[in-house]
Amino acid sequence: NRNKQKQAIEQTTMQPKQQGEVVFDAMKNFERGMNSVTDIIAPSSIEVDFGHIRVGEKFHKTFFVVGYPRFVSPNWLEPLIDFDHSLNISMFCYPTTSADVLSDLRRKIAEMEATLQEQLENNKVLDPSVQAALEDALSVQEELAKGIERFFQFSLYITLVSESPAELEEASKRLKTLLSSILILAKPATLQMEDGFKSTVLIADDQLFLPRNMDTTSLASTFPFTSATLTQDKGVMYGINQLNGSLIIFDRYSLE
Repeated sequence: NRNKQKQAIEQTTMQPKQQGEVVFDAMKNFERGMNSVTDIIAPSSIEVDFGHIRVGEKFHKTFFVVGYPRFVSPNWLEPLIDFDHSLNISMFCYPTTSADVLSDLRRKIAEMEATLQEQLENNKVLDPSVQAALEDALSVQEELAKGIERFFQFSLYITLVSESPAELEEASKRLKTLLSSILILAKPATLQMEDGFKSTVLIADDQLFLPRNMDTTSLASTFPFTSATLTQDKGVMYGINQLNGSLIIFDRYSLE
C-alpha cells in the first residue's frame, strides 16, 4: 500500500510538468512546420449521424426549405432571423435563362389547363390549388415575356447549433413551429447532415443543392437585412441587444 501511495504522489507531482511538456512540444512542432494552422483550429473530433452531426462539443442539425407561402410581405423572414437559439442561415441564388424558363412554363401551363379541362368534362369540382398555380404561372409568364421580372433558383438552409442532442431536438421542434406559423415547410437533411453543415458554413458552397424557383420580387423579399432593433436616429448608446448584437441607442428625453 505504501508503494502504491508513493507512486500516486509521484504521478500527481509529475502531471503538471508533463502537460507543460506537451504544450512545449506542440509549439516546437508548429515552429518547425510539422503542424499547420488547420491542425490547431480543427475540432478534436467529428461524428456524423443520420439526424445530426457533432463537431467538437457542438451538435448541429440542418433543415432545407421545400415550401414557401404564396404571398409574402417585406421582412417576412424576420421571425426566423430573430429566433431565440444559435443557428446559421444560408441562402443561395442562381440566375437562370429566361428562354429556358418560358419553355418550362408553357409546358406546365398546358399540363394544368389539361387537368382542369379533364375535371370539367368529368363534372368534378375544380381543384383550387391547380387553379391558383395556373393563375400564378400565367402572371409570371407575362412578366418574363415583357422583361419586368427575371427568374432565379433559390436555396434556403438552416442549421441549429446546440450543446446536447436533447437541446437540439427541443430547438428543432420550436423551429418547425415557428416556420409553420409563417407558412414555410422545412425538412431535415436526413443522411446528408455533413453536406448540410458544409452548406451553412462560410465557404459559399451549396453541397445540398435543393433550390426552388423564384422571381425577382419574391427573391428580394427574402433578404435578411431586418431584425428587431432598439435604436433611434439620435441619442446615447446604452448597451448591446443580446438577441441580435445590435446597439441600443435612445434619446430618453424625447420620449413621452
